[in-house]
Amino acid sequence: MLNFFEEVALPVSIGAFGQQNTMINAIGVLTSGGDAPGMNAAVRAVTRAALNKGIRVYGIRRGYSGLISGDIIEMSARDVSGIIQRGGTILRTARCPEFRTEEGLQKAAEKCRELNMDGIVAIGGDGTFRGAADLSRHGIKCVGLPGTIDNDIACTEYTIGYDTAMNTAMEMIDKLRDTTASHDRCTVIEVMGRRAGYIALNTAIGVGAEAAIVLEENYDLDEIASNMLATKKQGKSHFLIVVAEGVGQTDVIARELQEKTGIESRVTVLGHVQRGGSPTMRDRVVATEMGYYAVELLAADKTDRVVGMKDGKIYDVDIQEALSMQKAFPERKYKMLYDTAF
Repeated sequence: MLNFFEEVALPVSIGAFGQQNTMINAIGVLTSGGDAPGMNAAVRAVTRAALNKGIRVYGIRRGYSGLISGDIIEMSARDVSGIIQRGGTILRTARCPEFRTEEGLQKAAEKCRELNMDGIVAIGGDGTFRGAADLSRHGIKCVGLPGTIDNDIACTEYTIGYDTAMNTAMEMIDKLRDTTASHDRCTVIEVMGRRAGYIALNTAIGVGAEAAIVLEENYDLDEIASNMLATKKQGKSHFLIVVAEGVGQTDVIARELQEKTGIESRVTVLGHVQRGGSPTMRDRVVATEMGYYAVELLAADKTDRVVGMKDGKIYDVDIQEALSMQKAFPERKYKMLYDTAF
C-alpha cells in the first residue's frame, strides 16, 4: 500500500514529456459535479505550477456553467493562499445541462478562445471527464483530475476527497457507537455512495461494524440477523450495520433486522456532512501531486488525458480509455470484513 508520507515517484519526469510547448499562453481550472475535500488543494497546485511556468491561470467558477456564462477570473498566486486546508471548492460547482448540447459546447470553446485560454484542468468525476472530452473536440486542450468522495472512477485507485469522507464517517460512527452501546441497540448507518460501496466497506472495517451492505454484493438479512443473535448469546449487546446510500431501503433494512432479532434498531443517515470538512493529509498531498502533474501534461502539449493513481504512483491515461474502464470491487476485503466481524 502507498505510504503517503513518502515521496510519490512519477513514472515520468517533465523532461520525459518532451519539449515544453511555449504556445500555452493560459489555462483554466474548474471544479464540477459534487464537491470533495481536497479540490482546493488541487486548484492551488494547478495555479501555482502554471504561474511558475509563465502560464496565466483563469479560475472558472461554477464549473462548465461558469465557462459558458463567463464567470471567470484571472488567478494569482495570492488568490490561492490559505485554501489548502479548506473543504469544498472556492471555485464553486454546478450542474450544466446546456454544456451537454452542441450549442453549449460551442459557447464554451468560444469563451476559451476569447480569453486566449489554450487548456483546461477539469476536476470532478466521470461526468466532468465526458465534458472535458467533448470540449477537446472543439480544440481546447483538457486534462481531468479525479475529484469525488465515492472513489468510483475506474481509471484510478484513489480519488481526491475519498480519504476525508471515510475519516468523517468513521469519526461520526465512533460517536454513534457510544449511544448504541448505552441502549443495547443496533444502529443502521447510511453512508454516501450512490453507485459505489467503497466508503461503506472501508468505513465498516474501520469501525468494526458487523456488516456492510453495498450495491456490488448480494446481502442476506437472515444471515446477518442470525450472526447478531449468536453473538448476543456470547455477550455482545450492540451492533453497527453500514449501508451504502445506493442500496436504498435503509429504513426497511433496520425494521427487518429488528423484527428478525428483537433488538431495537435505529437508522442514522450521515448525508452530505461527509462531503465537507478540512481535507486529510493524504487528500492534500495527492491533490497537489495530481494538480502539478496536470500542468506538466498541458505544458508538454499532452491533452485528452485523465490523471490518476496506479500502484501508488501518479500516471495519466487517455480520457476515452478512462471512461470505458470498469472498476473491480475488492472481493477479498469484503470477505475479510465478514470473517472478522463476529
